[in-house]
Amino acid sequence: MAISAQFLSDHYGAPAMLMALLLGIALNFLGEEGPSVRGISFAAKPVLRIGIALLGARISMDMVVMLGLEAIGIVVAGVVLTILFGLLVGQILKRDWPFAVLTGGAVAICGASAAIALAAVLPKNEDSERNLIFTVLGVTVLSTLAMIIYPLLAQFMGMDDTTAGLFLGATIHDVAQVVGAGFSISDDTGEISTVVKLIRVALLAPVVLCLSLFLRARLSHHNTAKRPPLVPAFVAGFLVLATLNSLSLISPVIIETLGVVSRWALLSAIAAVGMKTSLKKILDVGGDAIILIIAETVFIAGLVISAIFFLL
Repeated sequence: MAISAQFLSDHYGAPAMLMALLLGIALNFLGEEGPSVRGISFAAKPVLRIGIALLGARISMDMVVMLGLEAIGIVVAGVVLTILFGLLVGQILKRDWPFAVLTGGAVAICGASAAIALAAVLPKNEDSERNLIFTVLGVTVLSTLAMIIYPLLAQFMGMDDTTAGLFLGATIHDVAQVVGAGFSISDDTGEISTVVKLIRVALLAPVVLCLSLFLRARLSHHNTAKRPPLVPAFVAGFLVLATLNSLSLISPVIIETLGVVSRWALLSAIAAVGMKTSLKKILDVGGDAIILIIAETVFIAGLVISAIFFLL
């Protein structure tokens, strides 16, 4: 499924994550019973977490220094406030808080990868996989639309290469779409937007860690015997690789290799999650869920545009 999705992406320009998900859903029957079930479950959990951990190799402190404190502040505020906004709107729409965190985190941080990472630590119920599939579909579709619309919006508002790069990198959900949108304006905009996006990816680890600590404390308060680990293994792996890369202890060749492995692991994982979820269950998610994820997308875009024009 992952290889097929990448082929479609390379030859027809479709988002690879979206293709992997749709192909997986089309073969949902393989995930219900038969010899493939164990392999699909393996890809949907351990392989998924390995892919997230390896994302850390793309992060370094040089990116933070390059951007400057004001830009970093805008990015961090965008992530935190979007998640809080998602919780608020989710409460108004009567959606449970894990779903609001899942969608808000995916929109705020890095799209499908963030959704996968957050789903790995959020409490599980019978709708968990359906909610994950919906979130990945939603952020991928919205990110693709943003890749087309946001560069036009940036030029219409008279943004220069630097502010346009900050806007695109801080608001578009998935890395591939950020790269496509940025370089459609100029090389400088493309480079800045990619760096900003990777800073958002770097925030994935602290957000997942804080969520894990919150859940651990909550379960402890309710005297539940089984609590999540203090630091999930994949988050620890992410942080270790990011630290090693910041200290220049990983060669560029290894970083590139780990990036490729991470991409294939995540593609395989999202295809497996799709194979475990039926289309009917996804359609049951409801119109309020669509309103929530669109509202979060509009919120982070409006917040970043306001910050650029009033603070920079």
